[in-house]
Amino acid sequence: MKRNLVTTIVAAALIVIFAMLLFSFQVRQSEVAVVTTFGKPVGNITEPNLYFKWPWPIQKIYKFDNRVQNFEDRFSENQTRDQITILTSVYIGWRISDGQRFLQVFKNGSVPAAQQMLEVMLRSAKNAVIASNELSGFVNSDPQQLKFEEIENKIKMAVQTQLSTNNVGINIEFLGFKKIGLPESVTQTVFDRMKSERQSIIVANQSLGDSEAMKIKSTAERQAAETISKASAEAIQIRAAGEAEAAKTFAIFQQNPELANFLLRIDAWKQSLNQHSTLIFDERYPPFDLFKYLPTNSMTK
Repeated sequence: MKRNLVTTIVAAALIVIFAMLLFSFQVRQSEVAVVTTFGKPVGNITEPNLYFKWPWPIQKIYKFDNRVQNFEDRFSENQTRDQITILTSVYIGWRISDGQRFLQVFKNGSVPAAQQMLEVMLRSAKNAVIASNELSGFVNSDPQQLKFEEIENKIKMAVQTQLSTNNVGINIEFLGFKKIGLPESVTQTVFDRMKSERQSIIVANQSLGDSEAMKIKSTAERQAAETISKASAEAIQIRAAGEAEAAKTFAIFQQNPELANFLLRIDAWKQSLNQHSTLIFDERYPPFDLFKYLPTNSMTK
C-alpha cells in the first residue's frame, strides 16, 4: 500500500514537472523572448518572470541575449578627403532592441547573420565619413585640431540611420576607433606634411612675437619721449623762474653795489664756517677784511 502511494506521488510530481515544462517558460533579466503562434510572432517579452504558453506546435519561444554585444571590424584601408590612405579599425557595441523584428529579419534570430550585416553597414559608413575628413583630423601636432570624437559620432549616426531605415530591431550603444595607422608608402609623406605644418606654426608664432615686440618697443619709446618732454618742459619752467628771481636780485644789486659786495662776503663766510670751526686768516684780504671793522671784544667772543 505504501509502495503504491509513493509511486503515485512520484508519478504525479513527474506529470506536474512535465506540464510545467510543456506549458510554461521563464524569461531571465538578461533575455528578451519572442512568442510565435503557428510560426507567426505575436509579441515581445522583456520583463523577467515565469510565463505560460501553449505547447509546440501551437506556440514556440525564441530567447535572445538582451545584453550589449560587441565586435571589431578588420584593419582596413580608407582614403581621406585630401587623398591620403590611412588604416583604421573600429569597435562597435550593439543590442537587440526589438526581439520580434529581429526574429523576422534574421532567420531564427541568427546573431552571426546580424553581425555580418552590421559589418557591411559599418564599412560603408566608415568609408563615407573618413572620405569627408582630411588627414589633419586624425594625425596632427596640435591636439586641438584632432577630430576623433566628432568622426566617431558621425560613423555611429550613419550606422544607426541605416538600421532604423531598415527596421532590423538593433540599436547601436557605442562606437570608437580601435586602431589608426599609416601605410609605409605614405608615412614619409605624412611626416613631411606634419613638419611643414609645424614650421608654418613656428613662423606664424615668430611673426606674432615680432609684432608684439614692436608694439611694446614703440609704446616704451613713446612713453620715454613723453617723460623726457615733460621733464624738459618742467626744467625750462624752473630755469625761467630762477632766472626771473636772479634778474630781480641783480636789479637790486645794480642799485646798491656795496650791499651786493657785503652779501657776497657773508655768503663766503657761511661756506667757510662750520660748527666748532677755527679760522686763521688775514683781515687785510676779502672777505675777511670785514673783521677789521668789528670791535675787538666781539672778535674775542
